[in-house]
Amino acid sequence: MTILWVPSSPEDRCLFSLLLERSIHSSNSVLEYNQNKTFSFQLIQNTTNLTANTVFILLGFSDHPELQTLLFLAFLTIYILNVAGNLIIVVLVVNDAHLNTPMYFFLGNLSCLEICYTSTTLPRLLFSLLTGDKTISIHGCIMQYHFFGVLASTECYLLAMMSYDRYLAICKPLRYSSLMNSTVCISLITFSWVSGLLNVSIITSLLWKLMFCGPNTMEHFFCDITPVLKLSCSDTHLVELVNFIFASINTLPPFLLTLISYVNIIITILQMQTKASRQKAFSTCSSHLTVVMLFYGSLICAYVLPETSTLKGLHTTFSLFYTVFTPMLNPLIYSLRNRAVKAAFLRTATKIVNVVRTLP
Repeated sequence: MTILWVPSSPEDRCLFSLLLERSIHSSNSVLEYNQNKTFSFQLIQNTTNLTANTVFILLGFSDHPELQTLLFLAFLTIYILNVAGNLIIVVLVVNDAHLNTPMYFFLGNLSCLEICYTSTTLPRLLFSLLTGDKTISIHGCIMQYHFFGVLASTECYLLAMMSYDRYLAICKPLRYSSLMNSTVCISLITFSWVSGLLNVSIITSLLWKLMFCGPNTMEHFFCDITPVLKLSCSDTHLVELVNFIFASINTLPPFLLTLISYVNIIITILQMQTKASRQKAFSTCSSHLTVVMLFYGSLICAYVLPETSTLKGLHTTFSLFYTVFTPMLNPLIYSLRNRAVKAAFLRTATKIVNVVRTLP
């Protein structure tokens, strides 16, 4: 069988690239380029009709069908705790005057971000576990990656800003009020959100230009950029290069700022004269340091470790940790290890109880 074909449209070029790849790896097919600029694709055996994909299949946890109901209940509980815990932090920061400081202003923004962060992935996972429908449209997949990428990048910057805030509070206490005023706080928050949005938007604009044909199954529970690029039959070298550049920009400078801040904080704490002053200084940053270690630790395990056959199954676990478990643990870490948050919670709870008692 011989097919004469001039690929002109993007869809045709997509299908041709896949045919070309199959011809290279198949001994039963021959691809020739004729002088009249047509391609002669000769198949000795029958081939399957190829069409451009419109949906992806997120396999997620489909290898454990007997656990679908249990997984649904577990992730639903985690999602409710995540939203409720972070929402409580936001309400406390907004309503309690004792928390009107730069540290808790950043904490309120982090909690708001965490609610949005998990809401980009968990609702779709819950729907898949409940109904068994694991398909997602390509447009929906790219949009999910866009929001996820923006929020993940913003969190890297936001954690760095919180580290810088703790550095100023501990290492430069006399100048803290002037260096970290309301204008600076708003500027840092704006920079964090805008940086994450602009960088990821450029990558997303390149994803819209890709074509997808052939395999459409993704061994993940959400649309991350690496598995998405693996399913494209277009040339992805530009997207991979841009993604590497912006991923480096979004992670390395914030990580280095966080690292430098805490190195200086630790040095300053060790130089303090009394044990009480050291404990007080460390207590103000220990919660944030725990969150930073959990976030970057799981992020490194998910993206830096090589995807070997041994670690392949663990990549989903690491992804779960920084997308699901860490946002859920943040309110617990800040509330259990922070006296001001616990005191604000008790004051707010007392006010609510008093209001309820006054109702007829």
